[in-house]
Amino acid sequence: MAVCEISGKGKMYGHNVSFSQRKTRKVFKPNIQKKTLIIDGRKVKVNAATSTLRTLKKKGLIKSAK
Repeated sequence: MAVCEISGKGKMYGHNVSFSQRKTRKVFKPNIQKKTLIIDGRKVKVNAATSTLRTLKKKGLIKSAK
């Protein structure tokens, strides 16, 4: 299962609701990406949600390796 290693974000459950208000089960999955990050001067491979990567980049805590 896809889980963010940094924030712990995982899948959530809900309903698809049609026009006639019929409810069928649905799974909402986070957008998990495998990235190589530079943390404290060394490269680390992590599975992280894109929203988590945006937050860390905004705070200036990480830089993406190319």
